[in-house]
Amino acid sequence: MAESSAVQQPTTELEETAAIARDLIRIDTTNYGEGRANGEREAAEYVEAKLAALGLAPRLYESEPRRTSVVARVPGRDPEKPALVLHGHLDVVPADARNWSVDPFAGEIRDGMLWGRGAVDMKDMDAMMLTALGDIIGAGSLPEREVVVAFFADEEAGGGLGASWLVDHHPELFAGATTAISEVGGYSITVDGTRAYLLQTGEKSLIWVRLIARGVAAHGSRLIRDNAVTKLAEAVARIGRREWPLRLTGTTRELLGEIAAVLGVDPEQVSPDELALATGSASGFITATLRTTSNPTLLDAGYKHNVIPDQAEALVDIRTLPGEEDAVLAEIRELVGDDIEVRIVHRDVGLEASTSGPLVDAVRRAIAVHDPGAPVFPYLLSGGTDNKSLSRLGIAGYGFAPLRLPQGLDFPAMFHGVDERVPLDALSFGRRVLRDLLLDY
Repeated sequence: MAESSAVQQPTTELEETAAIARDLIRIDTTNYGEGRANGEREAAEYVEAKLAALGLAPRLYESEPRRTSVVARVPGRDPEKPALVLHGHLDVVPADARNWSVDPFAGEIRDGMLWGRGAVDMKDMDAMMLTALGDIIGAGSLPEREVVVAFFADEEAGGGLGASWLVDHHPELFAGATTAISEVGGYSITVDGTRAYLLQTGEKSLIWVRLIARGVAAHGSRLIRDNAVTKLAEAVARIGRREWPLRLTGTTRELLGEIAAVLGVDPEQVSPDELALATGSASGFITATLRTTSNPTLLDAGYKHNVIPDQAEALVDIRTLPGEEDAVLAEIRELVGDDIEVRIVHRDVGLEASTSGPLVDAVRRAIAVHDPGAPVFPYLLSGGTDNKSLSRLGIAGYGFAPLRLPQGLDFPAMFHGVDERVPLDALSFGRRVLRDLLLDY
């Protein structure tokens, strides 16, 4: 199956989806976590204006000053069908410009790609949502069913000031909705020369913990065995080196079966890790869905070279398979020992939605129109999305931000990575596929 190629496109002739994504990238909505953020206000107002220009009635909601979300409703042709939540988030993780080839907030066009923080996570999908809806409404039509279109704040810190806050304080916004579509699915992978698309039908659980070690403060020249930094370092190493056992969920078992079918092998005779590696760069996401992961992400201790501090802290990002949360937390506490306090910073549920049904069928039909013969595989996301918050309202969440990607692009590395970028032609592809999905489902 032939791969698409990114074509250089002058900035002055940018297709509308790329232009909107570029504009959003240029609005720095960095979210540092734990309440520190630039805020989404300007990006929300930009999106609000785009939605209003389509004749919709968007509303801004602020959980705190400048932590702004946008929600609007789009009528559907069939009022008897349950509504769909189509959602993205406006915040991005930090970017250290010293490590990038380009200014991460300049929205630069280079080598047929749009570069910048948020290019794939997820201002590309935000732009596709706006242009796909614009195509439908501009043609004098409506989506098949009512669509609740939402652009949330604070997703990169767990959604406490965005989707989760709206679910708690304004659940009426999502009344009548039973399904949701958002990020980190819909992109293409290549397996043994065959292009396929991953539909995100589940997410791992999320547990962020803070480790706190305490000891004796003293001069750096003294013999101090009760050293908080030493105790913390040992605990962090044990967690970071823990090899969690492999366990397949219904979603990952089905995905591996699809991969094995393409390869022409028996999935019972080939290891899950080997099958995952056959997806190339996509294995960066898939291998992490086969087991729990526990990654130390931040260390904080001390204030001077010759002073032993009496406290040291670390942050650990734990992603468990659905249902394993309590057992993993118990093992984490055992790994670090009684001297280390384990404090939960944020915890959220794991999800697994149906891998069949009307939405999945509609996704397959939309892909078939724009990439005939390409199969669609279900997969479990190693990270998390705002679908976790919506699940509290009984809304089944899926990830489908459709992108046809060149085979050599390491797409998982783009998420929270350096030199984040997305092909311009992939954005145009996504706009068309998402438009057709909304007209069909």
